[in-house]
Amino acid sequence: MMLESPLFAALSALLLWWASTGVLLWRVHVADRGHGDQHTLSVILGLPLFAAGVLGVNATLGDPSALGVWLAFLSALALWGWIELAFLSGVITGPNQAPCPPGLRGARRFWSAFATIAWHELALLATLVTLGAATWGAENAFAFWTFALLFGARISAKLNLFLGVPRINTDFLPRPLAHLSGYFRQGPVSGFFPVSVTLLALTTGCFIERIVSATTPGATVGFTLLAALSALALLEHWFMVWRVRDDKLWRWLLPDAQPTQPKRLQEDSHGL
Repeated sequence: MMLESPLFAALSALLLWWASTGVLLWRVHVADRGHGDQHTLSVILGLPLFAAGVLGVNATLGDPSALGVWLAFLSALALWGWIELAFLSGVITGPNQAPCPPGLRGARRFWSAFATIAWHELALLATLVTLGAATWGAENAFAFWTFALLFGARISAKLNLFLGVPRINTDFLPRPLAHLSGYFRQGPVSGFFPVSVTLLALTTGCFIERIVSATTPGATVGFTLLAALSALALLEHWFMVWRVRDDKLWRWLLPDAQPTQPKRLQEDSHGL
C-alpha cells in the first residue's frame, strides 16, 4: 500500500511542509491587504481546522496502523497550523506590541522579546502538554511526537533569530508582527547555533535508526515522517546561514506581496 511506503511518507512530508507554509503566508498577506477584521476572520474561519485536529488525535489513539499514524500526523499539523495562523494574524501573540527600544540589552531585551510572543508560546505549550496527557500509554502517540518536534524546532529557530544569525528575511512578516524584526539580531552566529543544528542532526539520526528497527508498517511510516520533518527543520536552520534565498520557494504564491518594513535589521537590532 502507498500509505505504508517510507518513500511516499518522506516525499509527502516535504510537500506538506512547502504547501502548508505557502497557504499560511498567502492567507495572512491577503488579510494584510484587506480591512482591519480580515486577520481575525482568518482565525475564526480556521477553527474547523483546529477542531479536525482534536477529533483526529482522539480517533487515532488506539490505531497504530499506517493509516492511523498518517491521520495522527495530519491532526498534529492541523493543530499546529491553526495556532500559527492565529499568531501570524496577530490574534495570539503577547502583551508587548511595541518595537524593541533602542539600546535594550541582556535580560531586559530577552524578556521584552518574550513578551511579544508569550501567549503564542503558552498556547503551543498547553497544546503539547494536553497531547502528552492524551497519548500517554496510547498505541499511537505520533500526534504528540509530531507536535513536540515542531515545538522544539520552532523554539530553537526563535532563539537563533534572537541571539544572532547572518541571514534574516523579514519580507514575509505580516503587518501585525512587523514590530518583531527589532528583536532579531543579524550578525555572526552565536554559540547556540552549532548546538541547535547538532541536536537536530542527532534527532534526525535517531528517527532514522528507529525506521531501520521498526517492526510494523505504522512505526516505519511514523518515524519516516518524523525524520523528514526533523531534516526539514535542520535545513531551515541552515537557511539562516547559507546565502540561499529560501523565500523564493513561496514568493511566487504572493505576486503582489510587498515587504512589511524596510530591511534595516543591522541598524534596528541590538546585541545581548
